[in-house]
Amino acid sequence: MAEITITKENFDDEVRNYKGVVLLDLWASWCGPCMMLSPVISEIAEEMDGKVKVGKINVDEQPELAAAFRCESIPMLAVVKDGAVHNMAVGYREKDNIIKMLNL
Repeated sequence: MAEITITKENFDDEVRNYKGVVLLDLWASWCGPCMMLSPVISEIAEEMDGKVKVGKINVDEQPELAAAFRCESIPMLAVVKDGAVHNMAVGYREKDNIIKMLNL
């Protein structure tokens, strides 16, 4: 499954009320490290399909969500399980490191 674009309109359905694990990638098109991380996030979305939902939040288009996550630097990853944030990381991460974040 491909990544889902998360907006303030679909956040409750896709993240807050979702029973399971969601990996959120907070990013922007002008951010070099975000662009480096994007293919890694896509790989995780494909490989963990059915186990983890992967969403992308464009911080320029969704400033309210960025503020809700207290996002001051990107890329930022957030792991949400059953509506609660369990893990966060800022900056580029290797795939193995991200997968370890998902093992709650």
